[in-house]
Amino acid sequence: MVESLSFCLVAWALSLNASEFATHPFRGVTLITRTESWPRNETMHIAIIDLTAPGVRFKLTPPGGARETARQTTLDFLNQEQAQLAINAHFYLPYPPVDLDANLVGLAASEGVVYSWFEPQPVAPDYIDQSYAILPYAPALNIDRSNKAAIVHFDPIRSENQHVVENVALWNAVSGSAQIVSNGAKAIPTYSGPPGGLNPLAGYYSATNSWYAAVHARTAIGLTADRNTLILFTVDEAGGSLGMTPGEVADLLIQDYGVSDALNLDGDGSTSMAMEDPISQSGRLLTASSDNPLGRAVGSNLAVFAEPTPERVVPLNIILITNGIVLTWPKIASNWTLERAPDTTPGHWSNVAIQAESFPDRLQVVLPRSDRCTFYRLAQNLSPTRDR
Repeated sequence: MVESLSFCLVAWALSLNASEFATHPFRGVTLITRTESWPRNETMHIAIIDLTAPGVRFKLTPPGGARETARQTTLDFLNQEQAQLAINAHFYLPYPPVDLDANLVGLAASEGVVYSWFEPQPVAPDYIDQSYAILPYAPALNIDRSNKAAIVHFDPIRSENQHVVENVALWNAVSGSAQIVSNGAKAIPTYSGPPGGLNPLAGYYSATNSWYAAVHARTAIGLTADRNTLILFTVDEAGGSLGMTPGEVADLLIQDYGVSDALNLDGDGSTSMAMEDPISQSGRLLTASSDNPLGRAVGSNLAVFAEPTPERVVPLNIILITNGIVLTWPKIASNWTLERAPDTTPGHWSNVAIQAESFPDRLQVVLPRSDRCTFYRLAQNLSPTRDR
């Protein structure tokens, strides 16, 4: 007989210009790989984290080094912490870096240790003014010890920049350049000057040539209105993907993922998302870095810890090609069968009648691409001598 287990991959065509593939590698974690061909080619990785799921917790890069943190790639941080998922987080200085020591821009807390507070622009007399891109005292996203998440804001009334307006316990806090989604609406900053706007940079950035209008790799973090779901977003600017503007990111988060509040984190060559393979338990970089094949060493990373799924799951990986898709799965799952269906109704599943190619580490099939909705899964053949 064949035992059908939890879906390893759900694939559907959003339109003729887009495809989206979702996996559930860990309990409370949905990972989406999404491609677009309009208005330009894009590859996005979106992690949807259920903050109420048992075992889900977080950790930001802790303080270390001669400044505030020691720079590290997102993949190295994932492996070091034995986490299941990680993304890059804060903007950092000095940039370009002179060594592995970094100062983070804005509020940062790691497991209850607050080591960087709200900051003006420039953050210190010996640093350049980045107010053309980063708002002074920019908001942060805090996830407390109980996974209650909220946007937190600088309290201008109290001294030393070391207080938030909200009555929360700072635990893991991440700051970016600005809040790009606020209460379900796009909130891209303008060049209106302080206290709430950006300053133009002569010859470079202004109201007619905003830093936020540039198309680059992007990282963002957001919350749904009920505060029960955290969205981690990356878009590549490499490997055929051309990047997005923060405004485009904001629109997509609002319209397609129900995000109510979101921050723009460090992007461009810093954009990175890494994940532990749920079968081999080895880390791998999901994003295609425009800086380094293994990702840039950045000032901070946010790690996500999650439990294995209650049922055994084998990851089904996807590679898009010009006229089709390539589906691969680990060689250790050679007794699993690839199935497809037009929906998830029991009895509608059928074997994909294509012989899988065998490689040293994987099995692979190449399928034609279609604009019709198709679901794929792996089913374990527990008794190959009997038919279902």
